[in-house]
Parts: sequence; structure tokens; C-alpha cells
Amino acid sequence: MIDHQAMESAYAAVKSAFPGAAPKIALVLGSGWSEVAAAFEKLGEISYSDIPGLGATGVVGHAGRLLRGRLSGIETFVFQGRRHYYEGVGWEPVVLPIEMMRRMGCGTVLLTNASGGINPALRPGDFVIIRDHINLINANPLVGPHRPEWGERFPDMTEIYTRRLAELLHAGANRLGLRVMDGTYAYNVGPAYETPAEIRAYKAQGADVVGMSTVPEAVFAKACGMKVAGLSLVSNLAAGIALRPLGHEEVIAAGEAAKPAMRALVEDFIARL
Repeated sequence: MIDHQAMESAYAAVKSAFPGAAPKIALVLGSGWSEVAAAFEKLGEISYSDIPGLGATGVVGHAGRLLRGRLSGIETFVFQGRRHYYEGVGWEPVVLPIEMMRRMGCGTVLLTNASGGINPALRPGDFVIIRDHINLINANPLVGPHRPEWGERFPDMTEIYTRRLAELLHAGANRLGLRVMDGTYAYNVGPAYETPAEIRAYKAQGADVVGMSTVPEAVFAKACGMKVAGLSLVSNLAAGIALRPLGHEEVIAAGEAAKPAMRALVEDFIARL
């Protein structure tokens, strides 16, 4: 269950750091995506370690800073990195960014990540616009006493990823000439990569990519009535499809190579809002 006092303390810290802030969109940057923050006019910044309940990230490629920025005239809160459930500290730091944005009146979130490609049409460097997901971990951040401010007790998940936002991402990718496809994201808790047998099972279930994030934030945001977009960079081929062992270094390297495309796609997306 989520510690609600941690939520209160985190919100108070961010409001104190950014008085008068009114973000229209939140951007969560996953592994390899942190440099996208350079596209924004900087209005302020705070370290995750200075936000109660959030804390420093424990993964290479996650800067661990919250940027208040502006792009195309739109005030945006940019979370440079995320906390993961596999870090063993519960759901609070995972969904805190979404809860803080909800409290600040932000109605839209773009969640990014790096993933392993399962669909044979994918190759490293491709982008996948997430249209649906499969939660493989049998856990949900909404478990616990019902909080009316988080929506209904049994929120509908028919369309978690807002169709209009996905269409905006598609339009931008097409204009930029990027390789992109719609896909279903399979969420594995990690931190171990999947086995070849698991990847075969996920493929049979309809998954196109697999990763260790995004789904908890998406579920929480949808329940709270936010509009959600999901964008994944295929950083490697999944186990059994790849011809070599998997490692996080490959994820970081793919993010480095894709920096210009990642930044251009996010800039285009925000300009279209």
C-alpha cells in the first residue's frame, strides 16, 4: 500500500521549490532519455534526493532531477529518470511523480522508456508508440484503501494510452522520418532480464516489446483521470531473439545513438499539443 504521508511531504517540497508552477504536461524520461531535458528552457530544478519519498535513482542513465521547464510556450515538469519497483522501496517513489502532477493540476503525462524488442519487425533504434500493455507482475499500485481523489474504486482500463496523443506521436515520427510502430508493452518487474522461454510466452500473449517500468505510472495516471502517452525506444532485441547476452550497457548505448531523434520527437509532440 502507498504511504500517503510520503505523498503529502513530496508535494509540499515541490510546491516550495517551484512556487506558482502550473505544468500542463509531465514528461518522465526513462533509461537513455535524460538528455531530452536539454530541449527545455530551464525555469528551475530540484534533485530527487531533496524530494521526500522519492529519493535518488539507483540506475545508470537516470539523472535523478526534476526540471521545471518550458517548450513551445508550454510549462512542463520533466522527470529525468524514474524509480523502479524492483528497487525494493515500494510503490511510493514509483508513482510519486504522477501524484505530484495530479495535485498540481497537470492533466497529461508522456512516459518514455527503453525496451527489448519482441516483434520480429523491430530492430534497435526503432520507436514504439504504446497502445496497450500487459502487466506480468500481478501487482498494482492502486491496491489498498480506496482514495476518491484517485478516481473510482474499479477504474476502467480499456484505453489507458490516449488515442489522440498516440496520433500526435505518429504524426511527428512520420514528419521526422523515424522508424515507428504501434505496440503492446509487456511489464516485467526485473531487475533480471527475461529468459528466452518467457519471451516466447510474452510474444504468444501479443507483446511487441518488454521492459521494467511505465505500466505502474500509466495505470495510476489513468485512474486519476489523466491523459497518458507512452513512447518506447527499442534498445535491444529480447532474450532468445538477440544473438548475444543482454546488458544495461547496450541500453545506454542505444539511447546515446538515438539522442537526436528522441529530442526531436518530444519537441514535435509538445509543439502539437
